[in-house]
Amino acid sequence: MSLRPFPSCLLLCATLAPLSALAQQDEPISTDRPDFVNSADVVGKGTVQVETGFALERNRDAGEKERTTSTPVLLRVGVSDTLELRAETDGRVRHRVDGATRARERGWADDVIGIKWHARDADEGGPSVGFTLEADLDTGSPAFRGNGVQPALGMSAEWDLPQDMSLGVMPGLTRVKNDDGSHGVNGFFGIVLDKAWNDHFKTFAEFAAPQIAHAKNGGTQAQADVGVAWLLTRDCQLDAMYSRGLNSHTADHAVTVGLSFRL
Repeated sequence: MSLRPFPSCLLLCATLAPLSALAQQDEPISTDRPDFVNSADVVGKGTVQVETGFALERNRDAGEKERTTSTPVLLRVGVSDTLELRAETDGRVRHRVDGATRARERGWADDVIGIKWHARDADEGGPSVGFTLEADLDTGSPAFRGNGVQPALGMSAEWDLPQDMSLGVMPGLTRVKNDDGSHGVNGFFGIVLDKAWNDHFKTFAEFAAPQIAHAKNGGTQAQADVGVAWLLTRDCQLDAMYSRGLNSHTADHAVTVGLSFRL
């Protein structure tokens, strides 16, 4: 198997990283994985953070079994204390269908580039707020390539709750291009409840709708997620999540495991 060249967007962020002096981080690593809802935090000036994983989806529809694996990677580079550059991809993707139809597809997912702005810190009764602007680029293999550049804007808000719990929400909009050339605007939404059991271990439960759309734009996807995150050090985290699809447009089952680290 030949390896795809390192995506240009990731290379760009890696090149920009040394432009800022590396900052000493006082707080433990804060990641945007494995749950759907992004953190309102940015990584901080001069910090490079890598969030990697392996994902597996299984679905059964009309007697056909589908299996998809991917290797997601998110690179975050802090250019100031309130702004970060982002580059993301689902990496190497394998899709398999067994049943009346048999198919095997392998290739690379699209690249996504973006920025996140941390707009405000949490205060008494008020949330921490961040905004993420991203563009999905049609750079993947033909089987997994999107239709043109698709921009998305999301807002993340996080509230600190009693008993070492927190609540996060993330609404947003994505502009999409359909196969027939028409354009549409889809929504997305997620809400997550976190519980920290100690300084190193937390669990979460989440409802996520990665796509809220009319049938002509792909239909609405909805899932229920549960997961864990384990802080190995202040700069390194292991995580895992299980997802259960809630409608016919969403994979029946999905799992992901990941490793995130901060440089």
